[in-house]
Amino acid sequence: MGLMDNMKARLGPAKDKVSDLARQHGDKVQHGIDKAAKVVDERTKGKYSDQIQAGTGKAKGAMDRLAHKDGPETSASATQPMPPAQPMPPSRPEGRPPVS
Repeated sequence: MGLMDNMKARLGPAKDKVSDLARQHGDKVQHGIDKAAKVVDERTKGKYSDQIQAGTGKAKGAMDRLAHKDGPETSASATQPMPPAQPMPPSRPEGRPPVS
């Protein structure tokens, strides 16, 4: 038995538990994701709204996958592709010239 097989065998019950919790409390988690996104968007004064919205969509998609809601009976989110995320500009410390 390889390392990956051993890890999968040990994490199997935990994955089932997380899936059950996501199924039971998914609406609360998604509400929390929305609330956190709103706070961050307000504190950044809308500067990163597109990135925040993309991250929120990805987090909600991950919750749906954890709760096994991505089957054929789900809503339009499973059939419509998400818009591509825009890359963030590279950051550099203040006062330093760009490296050539």
